[in-house]
Amino acid sequence: MALPEAWSIKARAHQCAISEIKFQDQQEFYTAIFPDPESSGYLRMDFSIDAWKNRPPELAKPFSFWKNTYEILPTENQEEAVTKESAEQLLSRLIEEDHEHTENARYILAVMLERKKLLKETDKQTTPNGILRIYEHRKNGEIYIVLDPNIPLNQIEAVQKEVSELLDANNKQEETPTNPEKETTPETPETPETSQTTETPTPPTEQT
Repeated sequence: MALPEAWSIKARAHQCAISEIKFQDQQEFYTAIFPDPESSGYLRMDFSIDAWKNRPPELAKPFSFWKNTYEILPTENQEEAVTKESAEQLLSRLIEEDHEHTENARYILAVMLERKKLLKETDKQTTPNGILRIYEHRKNGEIYIVLDPNIPLNQIEAVQKEVSELLDANNKQEETPTNPEKETTPETPETPETSQTTETPTPPTEQT
């Protein structure tokens, strides 16, 4: 079943949630996910080490938390980025849409991106609806919560084929121009009409 908790991709903060001091490159900090008191979903918060140790007692018990390292993103290879972004964008879209029939595809995509060293599994939590696996993007820190559907071995190949077809369709959609120019058939140049003119002969000049 689809996740009953509202969730969308949560990006990494660039400053401490309590002190509001900006993180520095290679600075260690804590990322935590808390139940959202205003909805049935979750909130993400990032804390400096000191703020995490001295966080206010009224702050709810985190659903999940882990230690992180803040990194300023380097410029990555453009060709490699395009390939990776296709799978990332598809996973993000499927999570946002949260349709029950895409749960298997979401899980396979997450595992695939983890094997490509793009995502890392930071935690897993057992809920009444199953195991929720929490993945974090290694570079931009975005968090993906994916339900582990416990796919039977005899169905994995079919799900992988479904994911491959979704990726192909996604790539074809991106390659199609928004306003493609209509192909025009080259016109055959008109043959200019030839006009026949009759020249009046010049009379010979008499010699004297």
